[in-house]
Amino acid sequence: MTFKYLKEDLSASLVVFLVAVPLCLGIAVASGASPLSGLIAGLVGGIVVGSLSGSSLSVSGPAAGLTAIVLDAINSLPSFNAFLVAVILAGIIQFLLGTFKAGVIGYYFPNSVIKGMLSAIGLILILKQIPHALGDDKDYEGDTSFFQADDQNTFSEIIMAIQNPSTGAIIITIVALFLLILFEQKYFKRFSFFKIIPPALLAVLSGVGINSLFQSFKPEWALKDLHLVSIPTSDSLSGLWGEFSFPDWSQFGNSEIYIIAITIALVASIETLLSIEATDKLDPKKRVSPTNRELQAQGAGNLVSGLLGGLPVTAVIVRSSANISSGGQTKLSAIFHGVWIVLSIIFLADIMNMIPLSALAAVLFMVGYKLVKPSLIKSMYQKGWDQFIPFAITIFAILFTDLLIGISIGMAVGLFYVVKTNFQKSVRMVQTDDDHFMIRLNKDVSFLNKALVTSYFEKIPDGANVLIDAKRAEFIDKDIKEMLDDFVHSAKDRKIQLTYQGFDRNI
Repeated sequence: MTFKYLKEDLSASLVVFLVAVPLCLGIAVASGASPLSGLIAGLVGGIVVGSLSGSSLSVSGPAAGLTAIVLDAINSLPSFNAFLVAVILAGIIQFLLGTFKAGVIGYYFPNSVIKGMLSAIGLILILKQIPHALGDDKDYEGDTSFFQADDQNTFSEIIMAIQNPSTGAIIITIVALFLLILFEQKYFKRFSFFKIIPPALLAVLSGVGINSLFQSFKPEWALKDLHLVSIPTSDSLSGLWGEFSFPDWSQFGNSEIYIIAITIALVASIETLLSIEATDKLDPKKRVSPTNRELQAQGAGNLVSGLLGGLPVTAVIVRSSANISSGGQTKLSAIFHGVWIVLSIIFLADIMNMIPLSALAAVLFMVGYKLVKPSLIKSMYQKGWDQFIPFAITIFAILFTDLLIGISIGMAVGLFYVVKTNFQKSVRMVQTDDDHFMIRLNKDVSFLNKALVTSYFEKIPDGANVLIDAKRAEFIDKDIKEMLDDFVHSAKDRKIQLTYQGFDRNI
């Protein structure tokens, strides 16, 4: 761990902290748990996972992708304390997955699908923050699913928010967004001030200041209650400690707990590997994170989170991308963001509870825009249909379902194009003259190539000269060998002059 970039990491950690707190609180409430359990997961994801992880820029915490699983688990078990036992067991399973090198799965996600996921998350961030920017805050921060718990969806929620806007929220959003765009200009980036105090913090503080002015001079525009961040407060540390929950070890023999633990471990591990791969793609220095170590770090994090009464944690792309876009350089930014959460729980709750969610919406607008820049879509289009189609389908699939379902659809389409490309590379035909053809078999040729080989044979006219070159083929499936054998035998009748290399005449 290096302190070379301490200023940059401290600055980025403040932005990640501002983004993380409402997400932690919102995901906890949506999961049927106490707000404190979300903050505990956030601080554990920052301090514990951040310290043990091999990733320089990834940030961990409670994830929206686990909300439905956690909600069902809490409702089906005798108590939240019993659920904590499942979180601890999930952590142990994840640690074992990392120990037995299961992290290698993370290297098999196609780049087009990962970039599609990043763009989809950016688009979802923008769409989901529009209601908050307009002052409609009844849905929890961090919701990424198209269909919502209140029977609305991403677009119907926006329409409802437009019909009943809050003037105060709109003004705060516009001012905060203006400041963020202004401070992004090269002129302001020259000042060292912005390397210490991030523009996102100034934008959020502007929201606090404007709302204070509304309270004094325009009370009907002032934001309060569910329109503000809401961190649990306590008069003393002992009172705060009394709000913590701890595992109910008497439930250790409950078989349902083990099923929930395995489910959480698998889903959290997949989300973590996806987020790690995506974070590495965003890293300006293109560092590669060790995935097995990451699973072990996540396992340790869930073990600690369960012991302290927190929700399960995963690596999360929204906080990670906020970290990168804010100039984070090392894992210290993730660790410091966890420290800020601790301080906010103990000392800063009253101050944090003055922050309008509409100001934070402006910050997340900028994070979302940086993930779904038009230049990225253009570059993917220029790479060809085999890259663009899986990329585009992944975006739409995630947008209209949720992260895991969308990724699964994107993976299926991506796999189709990978297989198609390998088919074309495995067998190629070149026409060197009007009646001269060469069919080359490369590396592995399986029965899946039968259709392609058949189409090549059909294109060869009678009386042609054909060379079949199999010198580069490491494996030829028996079905392909039979097809070649049939073609060799039919060549005489078709007056085809046949030459073959790399396999015996009687194949």
